[in-house]
Amino acid sequence: MVAVSLVFVGIAVLLHGYIFVMESLQWTRPRTRATFGITAEQAEATREMAFNQGFYNLFLAIVAATGMGFTAFGDAGIGVALVLAGAGSMVAAGVVLLVSSPDKARAALIQLVPPLIGCVALVLARL
Repeated sequence: MVAVSLVFVGIAVLLHGYIFVMESLQWTRPRTRATFGITAEQAEATREMAFNQGFYNLFLAIVAATGMGFTAFGDAGIGVALVLAGAGSMVAAGVVLLVSSPDKARAALIQLVPPLIGCVALVLARL
């Protein structure tokens, strides 16, 4: 069960790393604008916010990835705490997006389902 949890948390880490790239490094590019459904003007007006938000996603990914490392190769207690902090925050952010912007349900579910599965599997493995 621990391996299953680490696979799903790993997917979440990669996804949030990709979101970092889009938001912080490629926000005004046509493909990223299309992904987020915004115009060039909207992208330019929100560039600083997206830059900051991208780093938020990167930091969550780093915390969860560090937890994965500790869970697999080090202190499992520290690992579980870090995975639940990082991936749990990803889940919470996805829930906030889902509740605040129901029209973005697909994006919210993509953001929250892999870390949710990872967290649940890790907790069940530790019971």
